[in-house]
Amino acid sequence: MGEVANDKDTNFALSDFRIVTKLGAGSFGDIFMAENKVTSQRVAMKLEIKNCPHPQLHSEYKLYRSLSSARGIPRIYQFGSLSRYNVMVMELLGASLEELFNVCSRRFSLKTVLMLSTQMIERVEHLHNAKYVHRDIKPDNFLMGKGGQSHVVHIIDFGLTKKYFDEKTNTHISYKSGGRLTGTARYASINAMRGGEQSRRDDMEALGYVFMYFLRGNLPWQGLVATTKKQKYEALTEKKSSTTLEELCKGYPEEFALYLGYCRSLGFEETPQYAHVRRTLYNLYKRLQYAHDNIYDWITIKQLHNEISAAKEQPKENDTDSKNI
Repeated sequence: MGEVANDKDTNFALSDFRIVTKLGAGSFGDIFMAENKVTSQRVAMKLEIKNCPHPQLHSEYKLYRSLSSARGIPRIYQFGSLSRYNVMVMELLGASLEELFNVCSRRFSLKTVLMLSTQMIERVEHLHNAKYVHRDIKPDNFLMGKGGQSHVVHIIDFGLTKKYFDEKTNTHISYKSGGRLTGTARYASINAMRGGEQSRRDDMEALGYVFMYFLRGNLPWQGLVATTKKQKYEALTEKKSSTTLEELCKGYPEEFALYLGYCRSLGFEETPQYAHVRRTLYNLYKRLQYAHDNIYDWITIKQLHNEISAAKEQPKENDTDSKNI
């Protein structure tokens, strides 16, 4: 059957579940919502074909388990095999930041971006402390929790994650160039776009592009037209490299340009000053006197929709009643 995590909620067999709907696709494998036929508990299930060329799911399962004690890491219930698939059963989370971005008409307020950014940096720092780099930082890979955790950002999808530190030799991996891009071109660091080996600085730089994507609604290198995928990557790399931070961050607090400038200045083996950059963004939040209320843009929109719906459901005043004096 495979491994079963030591968790009080794992007293089940994979065959006890039925697939409800497809939620999306990860770097390797598809993700589904599933429901326990007996208890009605809903979970997320990631499926990987057993005979795929490069199986990753078991390694991803083990990494999740090693990280799972931290805030913003989804709980992992079980790993096993079923029919033609390797299966990982995990906590069902809420919507991704990309989905919520669309709900909010593809623009987040500065308040929401600042609330998200400090948490996202914290999640990446936790992964880095475990000696791994994510290598696919994008809005789709950050999900909000459910219930009492609905205000907490979770990081997911470690299919492209790589260890950057060899604990046996106590050395950082060596820099290499001439490779292929790993990750999502829209948010990847300039180094990654050029085929360079990625380290902690690349995850941090990618986060900066995600922040600006949320603020601006798009990035200057989106929508480029080219004949081949290779030409498109080359054009995107050129546009990303030639776009100054002043141009990219124009109209927004200087802290974002400073953040990206800092990330680009980091050495390949250098440890980012996570606490410092989080504090800089948090100080901006305080300076702007935003309330510490965990009210994100999508919550405000939902509340507005609820108020409109409630108003529509109110019974209309009977005009004839006013005439009965």
